[in-house]
Amino acid sequence: MDAAQKVLQDTFGYDGFRFNQKQIIDKLISGGDVLALMPTGGGKSICYQIPALVRPGVGIVVSPLIAFNARSSRCTSIVRG
Repeated sequence: MDAAQKVLQDTFGYDGFRFNQKQIIDKLISGGDVLALMPTGGGKSICYQIPALVRPGVGIVVSPLIAFNARSSRCTSIVRG
């Protein structure tokens, strides 16, 4: 069993990866860069959490979600007046 599979089972309690998660995780663990577009509920967080737990050092994740949520909140406030 590889390190990613062990973390998946021991830390998160899942027996297997979802569609494309393993390929994304393996690429990140090997030091590569990945741009992954996945739907809501597609298992994105596992794709950056497992490499951060397996690799030494710090993992950095760039996500537009926070900026999108902040902008949506401002737009909602403007519309409500």
